[in-house]
Amino acid sequence: MSLCKHLYCRSFFYEDKSFWGCCYECSSDHLDLQSYVKQCNSIQVEKGSWMVSEKPNYSGHQYFLKRGDYSDFQKWLSLCDSIRFCPCIMGAYGVMCSMKKELQGQMLEFTDNCPSVPGYIHLPEICSLNVLGGSWILYEMEYRRVLDCGAVNAKIVSLQRMTDLH
Repeated sequence: MSLCKHLYCRSFFYEDKSFWGCCYECSSDHLDLQSYVKQCNSIQVEKGSWMVSEKPNYSGHQYFLKRGDYSDFQKWLSLCDSIRFCPCIMGAYGVMCSMKKELQGQMLEFTDNCPSVPGYIHLPEICSLNVLGGSWILYEMEYRRVLDCGAVNAKIVSLQRMTDLH
């Protein structure tokens, strides 16, 4: 764990609802949180922002959690109490998008939120991207292949920077 992440990221994961039961304090990325808590029914995010997912390596349903208290898994809009992977979100911001696979063709750089990508650019689709810095939430997109992130098509509808880091 880097000192920087330790200063800006801190969450508590509880096995039971309303912050009861076995608790694990987390201040860095974890590849498999299930080795610390068997299930996760409540979370307190004290510092930073987190992208938690039901399965390892950003697979399964993913949830963005910013500072606050989540007394049960429905508060972060989850359908189950399984959290396995939880990286802390940090960094500067920038993402390059390309209309062709493998980052070929016309490129466009974003450094801020874009609530309507189709309204901003007139490309048939965004097929690949390179995150230059920071963490982003993108909806309906692909990396180098659709299967890399589980998207159903290559159309990016919106981009959102994750900025609530403290």
